[in-house]
Parts: sequence; C-alpha cells; structure tokens
Amino acid sequence: MILGELIQKLGGRLTKGSEETEILSVAAVDTASTFDLIFASDDETAQQAMKSSASAVVLGPGATPLETDNGRIDIIECEEPRLWFARAAKLLVSPHLALGVHPSAVVGTQVKFGSGVTISPHAVIGDNASIGASTRVGSGAVVGVGVSIGANCRIFPHAVLYPGTTVGDRVIIHAGAVLGADGFGYVRDPRTGEYTQFPQQGKLVIEDDVEIGANTTIDRGALAETRVRRGTKIDNQVHIGHNCDIGEDVVIAALTGISGSSTVGKGAVIAGQVGVGDHAHVGPGVVLGGQAGVFNGKTLKAEGAGEVFYGTPARPVRQVLREQAVLTRLAKTEDGGE
Repeated sequence: MILGELIQKLGGRLTKGSEETEILSVAAVDTASTFDLIFASDDETAQQAMKSSASAVVLGPGATPLETDNGRIDIIECEEPRLWFARAAKLLVSPHLALGVHPSAVVGTQVKFGSGVTISPHAVIGDNASIGASTRVGSGAVVGVGVSIGANCRIFPHAVLYPGTTVGDRVIIHAGAVLGADGFGYVRDPRTGEYTQFPQQGKLVIEDDVEIGANTTIDRGALAETRVRRGTKIDNQVHIGHNCDIGEDVVIAALTGISGSSTVGKGAVIAGQVGVGDHAHVGPGVVLGGQAGVFNGKTLKAEGAGEVFYGTPARPVRQVLREQAVLTRLAKTEDGGE
C-alpha cells in the first residue's frame, strides 16, 4: 500500500516525502527496515526514529525531528500517532487466503456458510450453525448447534462456542476461550444441604468488534442473556458470569472475575486480578486498579471520566492514599518515630 492510500483512509498530513512511497508493514524503531512504517510520540523518540532504516514515520503535531544522513524517511503528522500507526497496521495485513472446509472437519446438517469461509482441520460445526463471510475457524474449535457467527471473525484453535451463543462481525476469539457455558447458579435445600442447579438456559450475545483473550470464559444467561457490547476488549483468563452486561469499549485485563448479574458501563477500564461481586454495577468511565474488589450489590460511579478506584472495598484512589498516609503516621507513632 502506498502512503497516499493510508492518509486517505486514516487522515493525517504528509509533511515530507512522497505519497507514492510503498509501505508493506509496521515495525519497531530499532528493528525497522525498508518499506516499514514506524511511529514516535515525543521529540526524543522522533530523533531515534529519524535515524532508523524505515521508509516512513508517523509523528505528533509540532514534532521537530532531526534530518537523517540521507534524508530518506517520509513524515506523516497526525494528532494521535500511536493510534494512526495501530490502524495502519490493520490495513497493511494481507488478506487471508480462503481455504474452504478441510476434509477432516465435522460439519453438521443445514449449516450456512458465507463466502470465503475457512474451516480448519478437526474443527466441529454443529447443526444449523451460521458462519459469516471471510470468517476463519481454527483447528479443533467447536461451534455448537445453532450458533451464529458474523463476518470477518477469527476463531482460534480449540475455542468452544456453546449452543445459544451469537457472535457479531469482526470478533476475535483466542485459543481455549469458552463461550456460553452454564453459569454457576445453584439453589440449596436448607433441610438436606444439597444443591440443585438453577436453570441455565439463557443466551450469550457478543456484539461487533469484540476481542476475547485466550482461556477466557463467558457464561450464558440463566433465564435471560449475558451480553458483551460493541468494541470491548477482554484479556486472557478472564471470567464473566451469567446475566452480566458489559458495556461498549470496555477494557478488562487478565485474571479478572465478574460475578453474575453485574454490569460494567461504557468505557470502563478494569485492571488485572480485579474481583467484582454479584449484582454489582461499575459505572461508565470508572477505572478499577489492579486487585481491586467490588462488593456484592455495590455501585461505583465516576465523578469524572477516568476516575480511579482502588483497594478492597474499591474506593476512590485519593481516599486510599489518605488512608495509607494516616496508617503510616500511626505506625511511626507506635514505633516512637514521632
């Protein structure tokens, strides 16, 4: 792809070089070679970038890079160079070759395939499933009876999609993920102490542009649905319980657990090893720091976009810092330090 095409699709301004410069891939500053695109977010990195072997660099507005010895590197200027670079990387990926259905795959009856679908070796596609155009299903993956998958999705090896799961377009599901399993819901007999499973017969809906990490599990609804909304990104080894509603453009880092019937608002950020109790509500724009804990039924609301909550129970970070300062002073007093 030439620079002019990238700029036409992504915006930005070519301040040095030619729109006809060919770009084949993206790279880091220290490993870039001819036909590579790199980026720099500040003046210091820009100086390093201009000494690389790349063909083009994306810089922020007003960056003042030094000239290279040969003056060869083209310069694109934009407001968010890191974001421009990431979007360019997607455009530069070569379209995959559609391989059709491998002979070793097991395909049920009345399955609907869109054009350009790839079903890899030993994948299993259940009866009445539907798989959209240009979607790829990896080796050993299992797509259950009646499951619907949209277009341009990537299902990596050994992912499992239970019946009752619906997946939108451009969704990425990494290896070992399990979507639509029964939720952990039981009713206890107070007389005998025995547990009986509460019905787990709802649905799981994954909307467009969601990414789900390796070995992550998302349970189906009990009687209603679990839903992960558009654009949310979920890391590896995350668990989301039944009846949860995860809002648009949420980011959830590894080893987080969200209990049943909880909600997470649009644009929230949940760091690693966070625990969220059942029927809890994390509001839009809330940032939960690593290992934070949200108690059952608790509601967290951000006073401003990006307000950080930390600790267990999760509370505003400014409050946590005050508490720690008080504890430090008390400890010094006990030790005779004051």
